[in-house]
Amino acid sequence: MHKKLLIPGPTEVSKEILQEQTQYLIGHREKAFSDLYGGITDKISKYFQLPVEYKPTVTTGSGSIWFDIVGRSIVKEKALACVNGAFSERCAQTLASCGKQTDILKVEMGEAIKPEAVAEKLATGKYDTLTVCHNETSTGVRSPIDEIGNLVKKEFPEVIFAVDAVSSMAGDKTLPQDFNCDIVFGSTQKCFALPPGLAVGLVSDLAVERAKTVPNRGAYTDLVDIFEFEKKHQTPFTPNISLLYALNKRMDLLLEETYDKVYQRHQDMANYTQAWARKHFSMFPEAGYESITVSCINSNGKDVKALNQKLGEKGYLISAGYGKLADKTFRIGHMGEWNLQGIKDVLAVIDEIWGF
Repeated sequence: MHKKLLIPGPTEVSKEILQEQTQYLIGHREKAFSDLYGGITDKISKYFQLPVEYKPTVTTGSGSIWFDIVGRSIVKEKALACVNGAFSERCAQTLASCGKQTDILKVEMGEAIKPEAVAEKLATGKYDTLTVCHNETSTGVRSPIDEIGNLVKKEFPEVIFAVDAVSSMAGDKTLPQDFNCDIVFGSTQKCFALPPGLAVGLVSDLAVERAKTVPNRGAYTDLVDIFEFEKKHQTPFTPNISLLYALNKRMDLLLEETYDKVYQRHQDMANYTQAWARKHFSMFPEAGYESITVSCINSNGKDVKALNQKLGEKGYLISAGYGKLADKTFRIGHMGEWNLQGIKDVLAVIDEIWGF
Protein backbone atom coordinates (compact mmCIF):
# COMPACT_ATOMS: atom_id res chain seq x y z
CA MET A 1 0.00 0.00 0.00
CA HIS A 2 1.20 3.49 -0.84
CA LYS A 3 1.47 5.58 2.31
CA LYS A 4 0.83 9.27 1.78
CA LEU A 5 3.71 11.23 3.25
CA LEU A 6 3.12 13.80 5.99
CA ILE A 7 6.73 13.74 7.08
CA PRO A 8 8.99 16.84 6.87
CA GLY A 9 10.41 15.50 3.62
CA PRO A 10 10.37 13.95 1.19
CA THR A 11 6.77 14.97 0.77
CA GLU A 12 3.95 13.56 -1.31
CA VAL A 13 4.49 13.72 -5.11
CA SER A 14 1.54 13.55 -7.50
CA LYS A 15 1.30 11.14 -10.41
CA GLU A 16 1.19 14.18 -12.69
CA ILE A 17 4.62 15.32 -11.50
CA LEU A 18 6.04 11.79 -11.51
CA GLN A 19 4.85 11.37 -15.10
CA GLU A 20 6.79 14.47 -16.19
CA GLN A 21 10.03 12.62 -15.46
CA THR A 22 9.31 9.98 -18.09
CA GLN A 23 10.03 12.33 -20.99
CA TYR A 24 12.95 11.46 -23.26
CA LEU A 25 16.30 12.90 -22.24
CA ILE A 26 17.96 15.68 -24.21
CA GLY A 27 21.59 16.73 -24.45
CA HIS A 28 22.41 19.19 -21.69
CA ARG A 29 24.54 21.27 -24.04
CA GLU A 30 21.86 21.45 -26.73
CA LYS A 31 19.56 24.38 -27.46
CA ALA A 32 16.61 22.29 -26.34
CA PHE A 33 18.06 22.13 -22.85
CA SER A 34 18.84 25.84 -22.74
CA ASP A 35 15.25 26.54 -23.75
CA LEU A 36 13.94 24.22 -21.01
CA TYR A 37 16.25 25.50 -18.31
CA GLY A 38 15.91 29.16 -19.25
CA GLY A 39 12.16 28.75 -19.12
CA ILE A 40 12.38 27.26 -15.63
CA THR A 41 14.56 30.03 -14.24
CA ASP A 42 12.29 32.65 -15.82
CA LYS A 43 9.33 31.06 -14.03
CA ILE A 44 11.24 30.96 -10.75
CA SER A 45 12.06 34.66 -11.13
CA LYS A 46 8.42 35.44 -11.82
CA TYR A 47 7.04 33.35 -8.96
CA PHE A 48 9.46 34.79 -6.41
CA GLN A 49 9.02 38.30 -7.88
CA LEU A 50 12.78 38.75 -8.13
CA PRO A 51 14.07 42.27 -8.72
CA VAL A 52 16.85 42.69 -11.25
CA GLU A 53 19.60 42.41 -8.63
CA TYR A 54 18.65 38.81 -7.82
CA LYS A 55 19.14 35.77 -10.03
CA PRO A 56 17.87 32.18 -9.68
CA THR A 57 19.82 29.00 -10.20
CA VAL A 58 18.95 25.30 -9.92
CA THR A 59 21.63 22.92 -8.66
CA THR A 60 21.50 19.16 -8.97
CA GLY A 61 21.96 17.93 -5.42
CA SER A 62 20.46 18.11 -1.97
CA GLY A 63 19.68 21.54 -0.54
CA SER A 64 22.60 20.94 1.80
CA ILE A 65 24.94 21.55 -1.15
CA TRP A 66 24.32 25.22 -0.44
CA PHE A 67 26.04 24.90 2.93
CA ASP A 68 29.15 24.01 0.93
CA ILE A 69 28.56 26.74 -1.66
CA VAL A 70 28.35 29.34 1.11
CA GLY A 71 31.39 27.87 2.84
CA ARG A 72 33.52 27.68 -0.28
CA SER A 73 32.33 30.70 -2.28
CA ILE A 74 31.02 33.28 0.22
CA VAL A 75 32.87 33.17 3.55
CA LYS A 76 36.10 35.15 3.24
CA GLU A 77 37.52 35.01 6.74
CA LYS A 78 34.92 34.28 9.39
CA ALA A 79 31.24 33.33 9.53
CA LEU A 80 28.61 33.61 12.23
CA ALA A 81 26.38 30.55 12.04
CA CYS A 82 23.14 30.67 14.01
CA VAL A 83 22.15 27.30 15.48
CA ASN A 84 18.77 26.34 16.94
CA GLY A 85 18.45 22.73 15.85
CA ALA A 86 19.99 19.83 13.97
CA PHE A 87 20.05 21.28 10.47
CA SER A 88 21.34 24.73 11.39
CA GLU A 89 24.04 22.87 13.33
CA ARG A 90 24.87 20.90 10.19
CA CYS A 91 25.31 24.18 8.33
CA ALA A 92 27.76 25.44 10.96
CA GLN A 93 29.71 22.19 10.81
CA THR A 94 29.88 22.39 7.02
CA LEU A 95 31.24 25.94 7.02
CA ALA A 96 33.96 24.82 9.40
CA SER A 97 34.71 21.76 7.28
CA CYS A 98 35.31 24.11 4.34
CA GLY A 99 38.24 25.47 6.32
CA LYS A 100 36.55 28.72 7.32
CA GLN A 101 36.57 30.19 10.81
CA THR A 102 33.05 29.73 12.16
CA ASP A 103 31.60 31.05 15.37
CA ILE A 104 28.24 29.72 16.56
CA LEU A 105 25.35 31.68 18.01
CA LYS A 106 23.40 28.90 19.67
CA VAL A 107 20.02 28.97 21.39
CA GLU A 108 18.05 26.19 23.01
CA MET A 109 16.14 23.77 20.77
CA GLY A 110 12.62 25.09 20.41
CA GLU A 111 13.74 28.71 20.41
CA ALA A 112 14.04 31.03 17.43
CA ILE A 113 17.05 33.09 16.46
CA LYS A 114 16.36 36.68 17.54
CA PRO A 115 17.68 39.82 15.82
CA GLU A 116 18.97 41.30 19.09
CA ALA A 117 21.31 38.35 19.66
CA VAL A 118 22.53 38.53 16.07
CA ALA A 119 23.17 42.28 16.37
CA GLU A 120 25.27 41.79 19.49
CA LYS A 121 27.50 39.30 17.71
CA LEU A 122 27.80 41.21 14.42
CA ALA A 123 28.65 44.42 16.29
CA THR A 124 32.06 42.92 17.11
CA GLY A 125 32.99 43.40 13.44
CA LYS A 126 34.49 39.91 13.24
CA TYR A 127 32.21 38.44 10.61
CA ASP A 128 31.79 38.76 6.85
CA THR A 129 29.00 36.15 6.51
CA LEU A 130 25.86 35.28 8.50
CA THR A 131 23.83 32.08 8.16
CA VAL A 132 20.38 31.47 9.64
CA CYS A 133 17.90 28.65 9.13
CA HIS A 134 14.46 30.08 8.33
CA ASN A 135 12.54 26.90 9.13
CA GLU A 136 14.36 24.47 11.43
CA THR A 137 12.84 21.14 10.44
CA SER A 138 14.04 19.28 13.53
CA THR A 139 12.12 21.54 15.93
CA GLY A 140 9.40 23.13 13.82
CA VAL A 141 10.73 26.62 14.62
CA ARG A 142 10.41 29.53 12.22
CA SER A 143 12.92 32.31 12.89
CA PRO A 144 12.06 35.97 12.07
CA ILE A 145 14.28 36.23 9.02
CA ASP A 146 12.73 39.50 7.84
CA GLU A 147 13.61 41.22 11.12
CA ILE A 148 17.13 39.80 11.05
CA GLY A 149 17.56 40.84 7.41
CA ASN A 150 16.41 44.39 8.06
CA LEU A 151 18.93 44.63 10.87
CA VAL A 152 21.79 43.29 8.76
CA LYS A 153 21.02 45.57 5.81
CA LYS A 154 20.83 48.73 7.93
CA GLU A 155 23.64 48.15 10.40
CA PHE A 156 25.98 45.58 8.81
CA PRO A 157 25.71 46.00 5.01
CA GLU A 158 29.15 44.46 4.48
CA VAL A 159 27.94 41.11 5.86
CA ILE A 160 26.58 38.62 3.33
CA PHE A 161 23.40 37.07 4.72
CA ALA A 162 22.55 33.51 3.63
CA VAL A 163 19.24 31.85 4.55
CA ASP A 164 18.51 28.13 4.65
CA ALA A 165 14.89 27.88 3.45
CA VAL A 166 15.14 24.19 2.56
CA SER A 167 11.80 23.32 4.16
CA SER A 168 9.97 26.61 3.64
CA MET A 169 10.66 27.83 0.09
CA ALA A 170 7.56 27.51 -2.14
CA GLY A 171 5.34 27.16 0.93
CA ASP A 172 6.11 29.96 3.33
CA LYS A 173 7.06 33.52 2.38
CA THR A 174 10.68 33.47 1.21
CA LEU A 175 11.22 36.48 -1.03
CA PRO A 176 14.90 37.43 -0.68
CA GLN A 177 14.12 41.11 -1.22
CA ASP A 178 11.74 41.01 1.76
CA PHE A 179 14.27 39.11 3.85
CA ASN A 180 17.01 41.56 2.80
CA CYS A 181 19.24 38.53 2.39
CA ASP A 182 21.80 37.79 -0.32
CA ILE A 183 21.19 34.06 -0.67
CA VAL A 184 18.11 31.96 0.05
CA PHE A 185 17.92 28.32 -0.96
CA GLY A 186 15.41 25.47 -0.85
CA SER A 187 15.05 21.80 -1.79
CA THR A 188 12.61 20.24 -4.24
CA GLN A 189 11.52 17.36 -1.96
CA LYS A 190 9.86 19.74 0.50
CA CYS A 191 7.33 22.43 -0.45
CA PHE A 192 8.01 22.10 -4.18
CA ALA A 193 6.52 18.58 -3.90
CA LEU A 194 9.06 16.96 -6.23
CA PRO A 195 11.35 13.99 -5.61
CA PRO A 196 14.70 14.81 -3.95
CA GLY A 197 17.59 15.87 -6.12
CA LEU A 198 17.39 19.57 -6.97
CA ALA A 199 18.11 22.72 -4.97
CA VAL A 200 16.80 26.17 -5.90
CA GLY A 201 18.92 29.19 -5.02
CA LEU A 202 17.97 32.87 -5.24
CA VAL A 203 21.18 34.90 -5.19
CA SER A 204 21.99 38.61 -5.17
CA ASP A 205 24.52 40.18 -7.50
CA LEU A 206 26.31 41.34 -4.35
CA ALA A 207 26.83 37.71 -3.30
CA VAL A 208 28.26 36.79 -6.71
CA GLU A 209 30.62 39.78 -6.51
CA ARG A 210 31.72 38.61 -3.06
CA ALA A 211 32.42 35.14 -4.49
CA LYS A 212 34.81 36.66 -7.04
CA THR A 213 37.03 37.77 -4.15
CA VAL A 214 37.10 34.37 -2.43
CA PRO A 215 39.85 31.93 -3.52
CA ASN A 216 39.61 28.14 -3.64
CA ARG A 217 35.89 28.01 -4.38
CA GLY A 218 36.04 24.40 -5.51
CA ALA A 219 34.37 23.22 -8.71
CA TYR A 220 30.80 22.13 -8.02
CA THR A 221 30.56 24.84 -5.37
CA ASP A 222 31.96 27.73 -7.44
CA LEU A 223 29.21 30.37 -7.38
CA VAL A 224 30.99 32.48 -9.98
CA ASP A 225 31.12 29.58 -12.43
CA ILE A 226 27.49 28.70 -11.73
CA PHE A 227 26.33 32.15 -12.77
CA GLU A 228 28.65 32.32 -15.76
CA PHE A 229 26.79 29.27 -17.08
CA GLU A 230 23.45 30.83 -16.13
CA LYS A 231 24.11 33.52 -18.74
CA LYS A 232 23.80 30.75 -21.36
CA HIS A 233 20.89 29.01 -19.57
CA GLN A 234 23.27 26.19 -18.78
CA THR A 235 24.72 24.45 -15.73
CA PRO A 236 28.45 23.83 -15.15
CA PHE A 237 27.95 20.08 -14.73
CA THR A 238 25.44 17.52 -15.98
CA PRO A 239 22.06 18.30 -14.40
CA ASN A 240 19.21 15.98 -13.51
CA ILE A 241 17.19 16.63 -16.67
CA SER A 242 14.30 14.37 -15.65
CA LEU A 243 13.77 16.30 -12.43
CA LEU A 244 13.99 19.57 -14.34
CA TYR A 245 11.04 18.44 -16.46
CA ALA A 246 9.16 17.95 -13.20
CA LEU A 247 10.27 21.32 -11.83
CA ASN A 248 9.14 23.01 -15.03
CA LYS A 249 5.64 21.60 -14.50
CA ARG A 250 5.67 22.47 -10.80
CA MET A 251 6.52 26.09 -11.55
CA ASP A 252 3.54 26.24 -13.93
CA LEU A 253 1.30 24.97 -11.15
CA LEU A 254 2.73 27.35 -8.57
CA LEU A 255 2.28 30.33 -10.88
CA GLU A 256 -1.28 29.26 -11.60
CA GLU A 257 -2.08 29.02 -7.87
CA THR A 258 -0.15 32.27 -7.15
CA TYR A 259 2.43 33.01 -4.48
CA ASP A 260 -0.07 34.50 -2.03
CA LYS A 261 -2.54 31.61 -2.28
CA VAL A 262 0.21 29.02 -1.85
CA TYR A 263 1.29 30.80 1.34
CA GLN A 264 -2.27 31.03 2.63
CA ARG A 265 -2.89 27.33 1.98
CA HIS A 266 0.16 26.43 4.05
CA GLN A 267 -0.84 28.87 6.79
CA ASP A 268 -4.33 27.37 6.94
CA MET A 269 -2.92 23.85 7.29
CA ALA A 270 -0.55 24.98 10.04
CA ASN A 271 -3.29 26.80 11.94
CA TYR A 272 -5.55 23.75 11.93
CA THR A 273 -2.79 21.28 12.85
CA GLN A 274 -1.47 23.43 15.66
CA ALA A 275 -4.93 24.09 17.09
CA TRP A 276 -5.43 20.31 17.13
CA ALA A 277 -2.02 19.87 18.79
CA ARG A 278 -2.80 22.39 21.54
CA LYS A 279 -6.12 20.68 22.21
CA HIS A 280 -4.56 17.26 22.79
CA PHE A 281 -0.86 17.97 23.48
CA SER A 282 1.28 21.11 23.26
CA MET A 283 3.60 22.62 20.68
CA PHE A 284 7.36 22.22 21.06
CA PRO A 285 8.41 25.61 19.56
CA GLU A 286 8.20 28.75 21.65
CA ALA A 287 4.93 30.56 21.10
CA GLY A 288 4.82 32.82 18.07
CA TYR A 289 7.62 31.10 16.20
CA GLU A 290 5.88 27.99 14.90
CA SER A 291 6.64 26.75 11.37
CA ILE A 292 3.86 26.84 8.81
CA THR A 293 5.20 23.82 6.91
CA VAL A 294 5.91 21.30 9.70
CA SER A 295 4.42 21.08 13.19
CA CYS A 296 6.63 19.71 15.97
CA ILE A 297 4.37 18.50 18.78
CA ASN A 298 5.19 17.31 22.30
CA SER A 299 4.19 13.65 22.41
CA ASN A 300 3.44 13.58 26.17
CA GLY A 301 4.43 9.91 26.40
CA LYS A 302 2.30 8.71 23.49
CA ASP A 303 3.73 5.84 21.41
CA VAL A 304 4.29 7.47 18.03
CA LYS A 305 5.85 4.34 16.54
CA ALA A 306 2.69 2.37 17.29
CA LEU A 307 0.60 5.20 15.89
CA ASN A 308 2.55 5.17 12.66
CA GLN A 309 2.05 1.42 12.28
CA LYS A 310 -1.71 1.88 12.49
CA LEU A 311 -1.60 5.00 10.32
CA GLY A 312 0.27 2.98 7.71
CA GLU A 313 -2.66 0.60 7.51
CA LYS A 314 -4.81 3.62 6.68
CA GLY A 315 -2.34 4.86 4.07
CA TYR A 316 -0.54 7.66 5.94
CA LEU A 317 2.90 8.31 7.43
CA ILE A 318 3.92 11.02 9.90
CA SER A 319 7.32 11.47 11.54
CA ALA A 320 8.77 10.85 14.98
CA GLY A 321 10.90 13.50 16.62
CA TYR A 322 14.38 14.13 15.25
CA GLY A 323 17.58 13.19 17.06
CA LYS A 324 17.46 14.17 20.73
CA LEU A 325 13.72 14.79 20.40
CA ALA A 326 12.94 11.31 19.07
CA ASP A 327 11.01 10.15 22.14
CA LYS A 328 9.74 13.58 23.14
CA THR A 329 8.02 14.92 20.04
CA PHE A 330 6.41 13.95 16.76
CA ARG A 331 6.19 15.94 13.56
CA ILE A 332 3.45 16.38 10.99
CA GLY A 333 4.51 17.85 7.67
CA HIS A 334 1.87 19.97 5.93
CA MET A 335 3.59 21.18 2.82
CA GLY A 336 3.73 20.78 -0.92
CA GLU A 337 0.54 19.46 -2.48
CA TRP A 338 -1.33 18.95 0.80
CA ASN A 339 -4.42 21.04 1.47
CA LEU A 340 -6.59 21.75 4.49
CA GLN A 341 -9.07 18.97 3.79
CA GLY A 342 -6.28 16.42 3.52
CA ILE A 343 -4.90 17.53 6.88
CA LYS A 344 -8.35 17.33 8.46
CA ASP A 345 -8.70 13.78 7.12
CA VAL A 346 -5.43 12.50 8.58
CA LEU A 347 -5.96 14.18 11.95
CA ALA A 348 -9.39 12.57 12.13
CA VAL A 349 -7.72 9.19 11.61
CA ILE A 350 -5.24 9.96 14.42
CA ASP A 351 -8.17 10.95 16.65
CA GLU A 352 -9.76 7.60 15.95
CA ILE A 353 -6.58 5.61 16.60
CA TRP A 354 -5.74 7.42 19.84
CA GLY A 355 -9.36 7.61 20.99
CA PHE A 356 -9.63 11.38 21.19
